[in-house]
Amino acid sequence: MGGSFLVAAAMLVAACSSGATQRKAAPAADAVLAALPQSTPSELAPYYEQKLTWRDCGAPGFQCATLKAPLDYNDPSAGTIRLAVARKKATGPGSRLGSLQVNPGGPGGSAIDYLQHYAGIGYPAEIRARYDLVAMDPRGVARSEPVECLDDRSMDKFTQVDITPDDQKETDVLVGAFRKFAEGCAVRDPRLLRHVSTVEAARDMDVLRAVLGDRKLNFVGASYGTFLGATYAGLFPGRVGRLVLDGALDPALSARRMNLDQTAGFETAFQSFAKECVRESDCPLGGPGTTPAQAGDHLEVFFRKLDAHPIPTGDPDGRRLNEALATTGVIAAMYDQGAWPQLRAALTAAMKKNDGAGLLALSDTYYERDPSGRYSNLMFANAAVNCLDLPPAFSGPADVEKALPAFRKASPVFGEGLAWASLNCAYWPVKPVGEPHRIEAKGAAPIVVVGTTRDPATPYRWAQALAAQLSSAHLLTFDADGHTAYGRGSRCIDSAIDTYLLRGIPPAKGKRCS
Repeated sequence: MGGSFLVAAAMLVAACSSGATQRKAAPAADAVLAALPQSTPSELAPYYEQKLTWRDCGAPGFQCATLKAPLDYNDPSAGTIRLAVARKKATGPGSRLGSLQVNPGGPGGSAIDYLQHYAGIGYPAEIRARYDLVAMDPRGVARSEPVECLDDRSMDKFTQVDITPDDQKETDVLVGAFRKFAEGCAVRDPRLLRHVSTVEAARDMDVLRAVLGDRKLNFVGASYGTFLGATYAGLFPGRVGRLVLDGALDPALSARRMNLDQTAGFETAFQSFAKECVRESDCPLGGPGTTPAQAGDHLEVFFRKLDAHPIPTGDPDGRRLNEALATTGVIAAMYDQGAWPQLRAALTAAMKKNDGAGLLALSDTYYERDPSGRYSNLMFANAAVNCLDLPPAFSGPADVEKALPAFRKASPVFGEGLAWASLNCAYWPVKPVGEPHRIEAKGAAPIVVVGTTRDPATPYRWAQALAAQLSSAHLLTFDADGHTAYGRGSRCIDSAIDTYLLRGIPPAKGKRCS
């Protein structure tokens, strides 16, 4: 599959932008990410010249190492950050093409997990034969000095907070939850929170490129990983090798516009799910002849019932399925058409049998909560990067209330909840350092931008926009449902990307696959 991690979360909706050193005086729509000097500053030479010590990872065929990078690229003397790296060496036959860095998105998704659980064993054999596949958890993520905000019990409570407040009391509870989340992050490592921007992560990728001995960067990024890759291209256009940006983000959007577009994307995905569901005899949202709008009405009624009366789940920690968890469970299944039968079964159990276990399981997958009740730091890193990269979508509850009609219009099913979820960065303890901007990467080698027409998390228009910005982009279109395209069953898509990675020949501009 392609990107396995999330651009948006039910409580933490993603945004993206550049770092402090790239701010412009120009209006946001006209701002362009500026390239860095081609020469490496002398104060960064120790980082670029370091040697990695590879060791066994505990996973057969994989090696791990630790890369050192400056915590603050504007002041390298301020200390270092240790970044976890893993690789699977090229197996042959065929001449080695160098390293291929991979990132599955998030922000907050572990690139090392993606490498070990999918890319290193699931990428096409010829790709694995000729590239060293390499992953680095970005700063603040997973094994790379992770951002931490709440303990597991507190995170359980956070995921259950009502995200469709009905009155001032419920609004205050939601705001309080966002404040507690932000304060928890600040207490644990306030210095780290100032240095997890996408620009800094992209600069770390260049250090890794050099240390690996690659003259240029080869990279496959999915979802948020496309923003990471595009940012690299904007900063270092002359060092671009073969870049695949699958499920692209548009860096020129404000946080509010990005969240509104995603809300519409989830509505599109739900309509596709509903059309398929009502053709099945066991669809709990209606039978043949039911329209997607009517199916959505039925789901809304169910959510309202859960808001008033959560249902049992059999969870050993006593969690019941409420509206917030159920909404997250449904959203989780929108990313992958392969999850729709599971969602249909989970909705049937919840709506017909008063059993919320299936939707709770989907929600737990989304939040990366394991069966023992432990959370990964996905959601903590997600907020830390997003809230640093862009000014917040809303300044307070009054701002959200003014925007509710637009969000409800974008999605009658999810709009209200996703609008309130967009409030999270308003209470972040660190000021944002970025702004919406375009990325042109003038002088870069051909870059392949991939968009899926009914992608819920990274709407197709974003791929079109990024391809229009990048001076050397080739847009590859996948006419399908679901998030991202590479490795999702289209021989046309996979062949085009494999040919580019192996031979350097990008697909014809405007190529479409199904």
